[in-house]
Amino acid sequence: MNSDTLKALLGAVSTGKTSIDDAMASLKHLSVEDIGYAHIDHHRSLRKGFPEVIFGQNKTADQITGILERMIQWEKIILVTRIEADKAAAVVSKFPGAEYHPDAQMIWLAKDSIPVTGQGEVLIISAGTSDIPVAKEAYLTAKAMGNPVEAIYDVGVAGIHRLFAHKEKIETATVLIVVAGMEGALPSVVAGLVDRPVIAVPTSVGYGTSFGGLTALFSMLNSCSSNVAVVNIDNGFGAGFMASAINHIASR
Repeated sequence: MNSDTLKALLGAVSTGKTSIDDAMASLKHLSVEDIGYAHIDHHRSLRKGFPEVIFGQNKTADQITGILERMIQWEKIILVTRIEADKAAAVVSKFPGAEYHPDAQMIWLAKDSIPVTGQGEVLIISAGTSDIPVAKEAYLTAKAMGNPVEAIYDVGVAGIHRLFAHKEKIETATVLIVVAGMEGALPSVVAGLVDRPVIAVPTSVGYGTSFGGLTALFSMLNSCSSNVAVVNIDNGFGAGFMASAINHIASR
């Protein structure tokens, strides 16, 4: 339940359109709703400003559908991350307006358009084309949370002149998310150009000694640019969420 739906319910009670008993029934699961295989955190929108995000990996299509059916009664937007195409097709077919983004492996279910509430722009930069799926997860997350978002793809250190062609965008962004696999050098380069927070996302893209993204992770953790913070390997969602939190500080 978000602040808008709670205000609408309380307003309906105050005007007599909704009885106290009906309102109490609606608020029965305000905190947590136990549906057997999941405890749905309906209070998260009020507490954190965005509803619980469904992690699709290892959940069945029926489980995801059941959670969505309960959440959509109260929320304006819901995201499902890490969900494969065949499973997503089964879920999306049951919810008009739901969209599947195969590149990000994400379902986007919104009742209305998302108002822009962030105070600046979030810029997503990917080192290579192979890093785009993780970058897209970050992009859609930040967008769903009400941020103006732009993206620049395939501007890694193997051809660093490609990055400098976007210098103006880089310098005017409020928060930057830089996604890179291989040796993971790009976040340090970008952070050295700006005085803004740079959220580095290591990806599991790379040959054998990338060790599934560990090489990029260690490189980012050892960045000599002091305005770099690092999220987990392939965690585009976490990067998008953190970028939004930073981008909304002024509005609070």
